[in-house]
Amino acid sequence: MPSAPAVGFDLDLTLIDTAHGIGTVLEVLGDELGVAFPVEEMTARLGPPLDHLLTPHLPAEEVGPAVDRFRVLYPDHAITPVPVLPGAVAALDAVRRAGGRVVVVTGKFTPNARLHLDHLALDHDVLAGELWGVGKAEVLLREGCSVYVGDHVHDVEGALAAGAVSVSVLTGGCTREELEAAGTHVVLEDLTAFPAWFEDHLASA
Repeated sequence: MPSAPAVGFDLDLTLIDTAHGIGTVLEVLGDELGVAFPVEEMTARLGPPLDHLLTPHLPAEEVGPAVDRFRVLYPDHAITPVPVLPGAVAALDAVRRAGGRVVVVTGKFTPNARLHLDHLALDHDVLAGELWGVGKAEVLLREGCSVYVGDHVHDVEGALAAGAVSVSVLTGGCTREELEAAGTHVVLEDLTAFPAWFEDHLASA
């Protein structure tokens, strides 16, 4: 296990606000396919993989090609408009000040996740994409992450499966009650509260 402490972060709706960008891509994709996707509903609780998002709205044989097309459209429509969420940069800086490593573990298609991180200059050591729920645990364990920060109940699942402290933020579609029921250890309003929490967490370790 790496000797330096490591903290894992989810990407969508944890570090960056991708809801509008994803919605724009869904609208473009829907226009191409002749399908009126319920974009607001589909982007309200981002987290599950893209094929899960599209499956209720397309014939089974069209889901795979639609996923591929979505990923092609994504860079032109959903990179530059997407902002960093409040507190994200300070949260990453807090990990650095403690001598730690930043590990981004996300369900997003890895090349598109990297475009976001590069465009926004978000400091990180490792990026692992296309992972969901307990599937995130392998990377968290491999990188020695003692904390995983996310916005979704499936992020909680990944943290718990890795034996990491689950820190949840309310910037996604999941409620405090849902996150607590999933077993998260900590709920923060957003990442602006993370540096103080992390300092206390390290002091009590």
